Amino acid sequence: QVQLVESGGGLVQAGGSLRISCAASGRTFSNYAMAWFRQAPGKEREFVAAISWSGNTYYADSAKGRFTISRDNAKNTVYLQMNSLKPEDTAVYYCAARVKVIVTMAALYDYWGQGTQVTVSS
Repeated sequence: QVQLVESGGGLVQAGGSLRISCAASGRTFSNYAMAWFRQAPGKEREFVAAISWSGNTYYADSAKGRFTISRDNAKNTVYLQMNSLKPEDTAVYYCAARVKVIVTMAALYDYWGQGTQVTVSS
């Protein structure tokens, strides 16, 4: 079992930056691929970024060039640095974990955090 707790969300102006974090506990964190998803009101949960156990990364087109996912296995934490934020980035951001390879489909992730709200004002 893996427990995930997100933090760092908040209100930021368009063009600003925010870093959100996800602290993991339970099983060996370094064995897991980690991902960030987000869900805006009335919309489906969508993939944002993922990082493999070895540090390979993959981004949704909407995140490329603006967001950076990273992990610190010593701290059991994964981060999402978000720059040049836009109002359309407003959503609840969820951290997810799964064994083995990176995938973009939410249903294939085994563990989820409770989410952290990110609101970007125009």
